[in-house]
Amino acid sequence: MRYRKKPVVIEAMQWDGSKKSFQDIITTMDCDDISIIWDGRKIAHLFVDTLEGGHRASKGDYIIKGVKGEFYPCKPDIFEMTYEKVEDCEGS
Repeated sequence: MRYRKKPVVIEAMQWDGSKKSFQDIITTMDCDDISIIWDGRKIAHLFVDTLEGGHRASKGDYIIKGVKGEFYPCKPDIFEMTYEKVEDCEGS
């Protein structure tokens, strides 16, 4: 048997490596499941507490809010193959 993934509109923001971008993600997406991993004086990674356990997000990764309100990181190349920008969406 073959299956097609149902079209779902998700929320996502790309982390640019900065503390401001991290704060924007936390505020805009109403997320408290992400923390910062410091490397000396700068942010090295984000740590995302997902349903499958903790995952690291690197500069450039997208943080996605799933259909059940869960959060997870996604590499840019996978994100671009899987998702396209929605300009206007019913119910938003």
